[in-house]
Amino acid sequence: MYGWLWRALPGPLWLRVTTAVVLALLLVAVLFTAVFPAVAGILPTNDGTVG
Repeated sequence: MYGWLWRALPGPLWLRVTTAVVLALLLVAVLFTAVFPAVAGILPTNDGTVG
């Protein structure tokens, strides 16, 4: 998958690296702003197992 993504990115090496970094940062931003808050209510984060 990563090989396919790398080959699909246009331009020279510096542009591919820049695009890959921007895409990774965009993915992290979407995860932290949309996905993680959406699933936070169904995760058992307050269930302590140490007694």
